[in-house]
Amino acid sequence: MHSEPPCSKLNCFFCTMNEPEPSVRRAKLSQCFKEMPLRDDQEHVLVLSGLWNISMAQPDDPEFPALGIFECMAKLIHRGIIDQNWLLRGQNIYIPYYAAHIIGSYTMDNPQFAEKAVKSGVVLPLMELLRGKMSWVEQRVAVRALGHLASHEKTFEAVVVHEVEIISLAMEIASNCLEVVYKEFVGIKARKRPKYHCDLLTRGVGELELQSRKAEEWASQLQCWSLYLLNCFASKERCLNLICNTEFLNNLCGMWGGLVNLTSPAGIGLLRTLCSSKTGRENVANSRQVMESICNVSRSSDDWQNMAIDCLLLLLKDPETRYGVIDIAASSLVDLVELRSLGESKMVGETISQTLLQDYYKIKFGFLKLKSQEAEKALEELWELRVENIKRDKLMSEQDMKERQVLVGKLKKQGNQKFWTGKIEKACKIYSKALELCPLNFRKERIVLYSNRAQCYLLLKNPAAAISDTTRALCLSGTVSPHSKSLWRRSQAYDMKGLAKESLMDCLMFINSRIKSEHTKRVRIPYYAARMINKQMNATWLFANAKSKLCIKKEKTVDEYESKGEYQLQEMMDAKNMGFPGKPMI
Repeated sequence: MHSEPPCSKLNCFFCTMNEPEPSVRRAKLSQCFKEMPLRDDQEHVLVLSGLWNISMAQPDDPEFPALGIFECMAKLIHRGIIDQNWLLRGQNIYIPYYAAHIIGSYTMDNPQFAEKAVKSGVVLPLMELLRGKMSWVEQRVAVRALGHLASHEKTFEAVVVHEVEIISLAMEIASNCLEVVYKEFVGIKARKRPKYHCDLLTRGVGELELQSRKAEEWASQLQCWSLYLLNCFASKERCLNLICNTEFLNNLCGMWGGLVNLTSPAGIGLLRTLCSSKTGRENVANSRQVMESICNVSRSSDDWQNMAIDCLLLLLKDPETRYGVIDIAASSLVDLVELRSLGESKMVGETISQTLLQDYYKIKFGFLKLKSQEAEKALEELWELRVENIKRDKLMSEQDMKERQVLVGKLKKQGNQKFWTGKIEKACKIYSKALELCPLNFRKERIVLYSNRAQCYLLLKNPAAAISDTTRALCLSGTVSPHSKSLWRRSQAYDMKGLAKESLMDCLMFINSRIKSEHTKRVRIPYYAARMINKQMNATWLFANAKSKLCIKKEKTVDEYESKGEYQLQEMMDAKNMGFPGKPMI
C-alpha cells in the first residue's frame, strides 16, 4: 500500500486540522486565519465550506473564535466587495456567503462570541452585504448575522451606530424581498438562474424543483430575519417613528412566513412588540387595515393567535387607544371570551372579558357612546353572557336544569328538521332561541348549536356571522380537541370573505383533527377539503403577489411599446431571449 504524498502547501488548513499536538494546531490555525484573506487559493471555498459545517454543528466551540476566525471572515467579505476581479475568479464568489453565515452561526446564542465578532470588525462588511452589494442570497445571511448581534445587550450598541440605515434597509428588504427573489431566481428559466445560487441552495445536488422549493424557504427566511432585526430595535423603542410608517405597517400584516417558515412570528411578532410602546400603539391603532388583520388572526388557527390577542389587549388597556380600538375589535374579541387556555396562557377568555367590560357601566347607563353600534351590541351581548346568564344559572335548581336541557334538545331537533327541509332562516332562529335558553355549563350542547347556526349563516351568505359562531364553538371545545365541523365551516366562511391564509390554516387544522380522532381508523382527506387546500395553497403561495405584480408590469410594458408603435410583441420577446438586463424570462 502506497502512502499519500505529503502536502506541499504552507499553512494548509486541512493539514493543520490533522495536527495531533494541540498547541501546534492552534498556532497554525491562527496563522491560517491571518493569511487566508491575503492569499489567492482555490481551496478557500473548500475551507470555508468546512468551517461552515463546523460552525453549524458546534456553534459553542470556542476554539475558532479565539483564534481569529471573525477577523478572517470580515476581511474575506470586504475583499469580495472591493475586488470584483478576485470575486469572479474561480469559486471565490461563494466566499462572502459562507463567511457571513459562519459569523451568524457563532453569534446566534453566544454573547461572548458576539463581542469578539464586533471587536474583529464584522459589522461594516455585513452592512455592505445588507446594502445589496452582491445579491439577495448574501443579504439573507447578512441580516441574520446582524440580527444576532443586535439581540445581545453588549453588542447592540455596535449595531445601533448604523440604526437609521439598518432600519430603512430592513424595512425595504422585508417589503420587497419576495418580488426580488421571484424576479431574479424563481420566475426565470433554469438556464438563466445564477449557478452559484443554485449550488448554494441545493449544495450542488438538487434539480429545478428543489431549487425553487429552497428559494421559497430562503426568501421567507430573508423576510422573517429582516423583521427580527427590526424587532430588536423596536423592543428597545428605537426609531419607532421610522418603523411605524403607515405603508409598512399595512404591508406587515401580510408577512407571515408561509408554510415553509411557521416557526417565525414574522409580521404579527413585530406588531406585538410595537404594541408594547406608546408610540407603537398609537400608530397601530390608527390603521384600520392593521386592526382588522389582527382581529382576523385572533380568530384563526394561526400558530400566533395568542400574539394577536395580546396586541388587542394591550391596545384596549391604554386609555389613549382604547376607544378607537374597541369600535373595531369588540365584535371579534367577544367571540373569544370562553377560551380557557391558549398555549401557555391560561384564563384567556376571562382576561378578555374583564378588559372589555372594565368601563361597560358608562355605556350601559348612557355616560359613554361608542361610534360603532355593532361594538355596543357586542358588549351588551357579552354583559348578558358573562353577568346576567351566570346569575340566571346560579338561581336554577337541579330540576330546572334538567328541564332546560330537555327543552334545548327539543329545540335543536326542531332546528335540524327545518334545516333539512330547506327552511334555513327558521332553523337559524330556532338555534338562536335554544342558545338563549341553554345554561352555560352545557358546553357540548352549545358547541353543536353554535356550529349548526354557523352552517345556516353559510347558506345565507353571511360569512361574518358564521366566523363568529364557529369561533365560539371552537373556544368551547378547546384547543386540544377542537370541534372539527366548526373548523371546516370557519374555513369556508373565511374563503367566502377572501381571507385565504385564515381559510387554509383552519382547513389544515380540520384535517389534522380528523387524523387524530379516535373514531377514525383509516383516514382519507375528504375531497372537498383537498380542493380547499389546493385553492388556498395557490392563493397564499409566497410568490403569488410577486408573480402577479411582475405580470402586470410586463403587460404595461407591452401596452406602452405597442401604443408608441416602436416595437412589436415578438421583437420584445426576442430581446428577452437575448438576455438583456432587467428582462428575465418567466
